[in-house]
Amino acid sequence: MDAKTLCLAVLSQGDASGYEIRKAVESGPFGHIQDIGYSSIYPALSRLHDDDLVSVTEYAQEGRPDKKVYKLTAEGRMSLLGALQEPTESDKTRSDFLFRMLFADILPPSVVEQMIDNRLQEIEATLARINARSNAGFENTGDAFLNGFAATVQRAMADYIEENRYQLVGSSLVPQRAVAE
Repeated sequence: MDAKTLCLAVLSQGDASGYEIRKAVESGPFGHIQDIGYSSIYPALSRLHDDDLVSVTEYAQEGRPDKKVYKLTAEGRMSLLGALQEPTESDKTRSDFLFRMLFADILPPSVVEQMIDNRLQEIEATLARINARSNAGFENTGDAFLNGFAATVQRAMADYIEENRYQLVGSSLVPQRAVAE
């Protein structure tokens, strides 16, 4: 998903500053499926504003630059709906953890074990956030579906890691190529 469409999607749920858009992607439902950096948000918002897809209101802040709050226009809502109806590309999984696990056979077993433990803790924290959102109630059926899907994927990852960690730590392959600890 491109940065402009992602900004439109966040703004479809309410007015927001660039910072609030980033936070919505990091910790909101978008965080399970999309990522966007600050360096992409502001150019995207500028283009959206130039194309009249968002409006902007500036609020003065004491000792700081004005806060810009963006609002989706009717044209922006139509643009979002059009983008959402376009064919999707294949999903890609980007994961620093999986990248490192590709090289588990050359890493010290204790490092691999720590990476696995850290990943399992991250998964538990993610599941706790999803459960908290679930207990608070979802805004719509799409939000409920996304959170249910994300929780299922997270649980499946944790189960797979637990069931197969022996392949990475303690297998006969690791000591043959491992870097000395």
